[in-house]
Amino acid sequence: MTAAQQTTKTNYLLGFCRIFTGLLFIFSGFIKANDPTGFGYKLQEYFEVFHLTTFNEYATAIAVVICGFEILLGALLLFGVYANLVAWGLLLLILFFTFLTFYSAFFEVVTSCGCFGDAIPLTPWQSFSKDLVLLALILIIFFNRKQIRSIIKGSGNQFVVTLVTAIVSLGIGIYTVNYLPFIDFLPYKIGNNLPSLMVLPEGKQGDVFEQLYTMKNKKTGETKKVNDKVYMADKLWEDESWEIIGEPESKLIKKGYDIPIPDLLITDADGTDHTQEIIANPYYNIIIVAKDLSSTNINAIQKINQTVTQMTKDYNGLRVVLLTASASKDAQYLSDKMQLIAEIYYADLIPLKSMVRANPGVILLKGGNVMGKWHYNNFPDAKTIEDNFLSKDK
Repeated sequence: MTAAQQTTKTNYLLGFCRIFTGLLFIFSGFIKANDPTGFGYKLQEYFEVFHLTTFNEYATAIAVVICGFEILLGALLLFGVYANLVAWGLLLLILFFTFLTFYSAFFEVVTSCGCFGDAIPLTPWQSFSKDLVLLALILIIFFNRKQIRSIIKGSGNQFVVTLVTAIVSLGIGIYTVNYLPFIDFLPYKIGNNLPSLMVLPEGKQGDVFEQLYTMKNKKTGETKKVNDKVYMADKLWEDESWEIIGEPESKLIKKGYDIPIPDLLITDADGTDHTQEIIANPYYNIIIVAKDLSSTNINAIQKINQTVTQMTKDYNGLRVVLLTASASKDAQYLSDKMQLIAEIYYADLIPLKSMVRANPGVILLKGGNVMGKWHYNNFPDAKTIEDNFLSKDK
């Protein structure tokens, strides 16, 4: 093979690696930048694992930066701009991601890496495999980085393109943090019927588990593990020479259908279940989601309260509920202080995080269907909601 032929093959391989890696980084960055708050929750899981909880309050900001950096690196790789810096950035980033996904998979500490947000959930081993492929491609780019030629001529033009790309990349994440994701991949998105997403559909099978019992022979001291089928088939409970020690273990043997909303339980301060009563209400419900009252935007709560108070005067049958994971005494104190019109109910923090990426956020429900969903920054006035929703039922 001549030197020219070798160079041509190298250029084709490098070109493929650049295009594939660049597009994948841009796609991954865009998907996460669509919902950096959710990515921030995932980062908090990693902070817990590595005992870096000091960074928890900065998780969303860090998520915005990481997403923007991914998009920027992917775009600059395609443009061929600042090839040396981009190659180093890609290599360091993929080495970091590969370590995280391997650690998550091997030690089973984080069940989903969040590489593509909620749009494409991946298991830790799938994420690690993906990162190994990317590592191989980036190594090719890194060792051939001197051959990369920019499609943008002039250092001034290259700087302008880089600056604009960086602003757009960061701007996407900043916007979605303040005005909700462009595309909602969560089960509480507009158009979904919540009650139907809380049950196993007909014809579907859930996860299949087996119970493992640790048995000990009273005479010999021998121990063994048996599953529930063996335990029942051999009638071990009738054999007095064997006894169960410890608690039975539950082991997943077959992955089944995942119920989209498996964990929503809405209760009052006494613990009484009001879930179906609220989400399946045939009339309109305004659900104000303030997951953590200690960090919620109080001014936003006040503005929302004024708006929904006006709506209840104009529309009979409208029910207003505030959902929080905070303590009942804190919720009641806030309600009394601000004279909230909303009924106070409680739910676990995890489903509240999925309901709406805002603290507070607002969901409009009717008959279990999500009709509207807003960040407190773009919550409309009473007339807009009445014209677009409530008045259509009069």
